[in-house]
Amino acid sequence: MDAVYSKYDFAQSVKEVKQIGYDTIEFWSWWNKDLDEVAHVAKDAGVSIAAFCTKFVSLVDETMRETYIVGLAESIEAAKRLNCSQLISQVGQELEGVSREVQRQSLIDGLKASVPLLEREGITLLVEPLNTLVNHQGYFLASSEEAFEIVKEVGSQHVKVLFDIYHQQITEGHLITNIRENMAWIGHFHAAGNPGRHELNNGELNYEQIFKAIDETGFTGYIGLEYFPLEEPSVGLKHLISDK
Repeated sequence: MDAVYSKYDFAQSVKEVKQIGYDTIEFWSWWNKDLDEVAHVAKDAGVSIAAFCTKFVSLVDETMRETYIVGLAESIEAAKRLNCSQLISQVGQELEGVSREVQRQSLIDGLKASVPLLEREGITLLVEPLNTLVNHQGYFLASSEEAFEIVKEVGSQHVKVLFDIYHQQITEGHLITNIRENMAWIGHFHAAGNPGRHELNNGELNYEQIFKAIDETGFTGYIGLEYFPLEEPSVGLKHLISDK
């Protein structure tokens, strides 16, 4: 919601999404929203909430570990209030003067430290690699391959990768092969057109084939639409519904 409907009233946007034919939403930050209002709007519209972000605290900086866990605990409480079972986590900017190996180990250790809390509360944490070429210069984790390796090392079904199709097209390509070979470690998807991060039918990505490949893996989770529309939001959303 925070991308596609960034310029619109939240409650009215949720109602429009439901009227178009979608029954699930996601958003970015929870701490700048009235959670009671979000819960009421979602219930009133008849939509569920697939995911939102945990607090933006670095996982690659080991001195921020305790702060990250506190933020995660707060985010889990917000998720429980909204009947949401997935949280999205960024990992932080690369640290100057600290080796990549040390930062990677801090990331792994932080995720491992999060596992008991996630398992106890039944929440899945979605670790998101982002492209560093266009949108997120200096971010530590760009490669889906490295993200999969990290998640495997953590070794919990409650820590998975958020595979953002837009970001990974920019970073590495080979989307369908990477998705097929690593679906066991993917918990959620994001989608946007490339270049420009606009509607899915705008750009070089063949989403019909990408979605077909995802379906063929048996994936039963969600694909979040995280793009900035060139037209009114309803236009692109209706186009996707009509293409089903």
